[in-house]
Amino acid sequence: MLNVTMLPILEDNYTYIIQSGDKIAVIDPGDATPIIDTLEQKNLTLDYIFITHHHWDHTDGASALINKYACDLYAPKKEKNKIESITKTLKHGDNFEFGDELCTVIETPGHTMGHICFHFAQSKILFSADTLFHMGCGRLFEGDANDLFLSFERLRELPDDTTVYCGHEYSLSNAKFCNHVAPESNSILKRYQEIKALRKEDTPTIPTTIAIEKQINLFFMAETAQDLKRLRDQKDKF
Repeated sequence: MLNVTMLPILEDNYTYIIQSGDKIAVIDPGDATPIIDTLEQKNLTLDYIFITHHHWDHTDGASALINKYACDLYAPKKEKNKIESITKTLKHGDNFEFGDELCTVIETPGHTMGHICFHFAQSKILFSADTLFHMGCGRLFEGDANDLFLSFERLRELPDDTTVYCGHEYSLSNAKFCNHVAPESNSILKRYQEIKALRKEDTPTIPTTIAIEKQINLFFMAETAQDLKRLRDQKDKF
């Protein structure tokens, strides 16, 4: 099974150190220092860096990690010209072995056009980065609502009990928005109140699950791309 260590970095990002068998990887290292500190505390080295998309807050620590550990870097094929030191490019449907697990690559355009997610079916874990947040979704910097809707269709096909680790701690603002749009939803209100309490104690609100997002994430629940665009436009101005 996959062992996941979640590290808060930068202002509101999450990076993840994952281990399967004797292999160690980090997902989206926006800052190398806390990753190196954690690896040294655990007396671990680093074999791989897995990148979901090219934005600096998901990639800036990669060069320092490569210099220290001589690790391989896996990244989206469609963003190969925007990410340095790639040793393996990845596209939709690719599978690769990571320790004792098989990872499947899911292309999820929208936030960026080359964005990918990493799915570990055996452990029922998805790293969704900036495509799917708890009760939210990423801004459409490069793609449009049609792209993101396609991406969500792919993610909705995953088993409901899939655990989802995303790229940012945006749950409070997302929940506030969802409660504003759907004040009649008791389940959304209940989770909004829970999230407020968690963030007051500086406690992470993730991971979440596909099932939970199907129930209280208005973006993930959108029935058409037009509905998704309307919600995203509203959120951008909220």
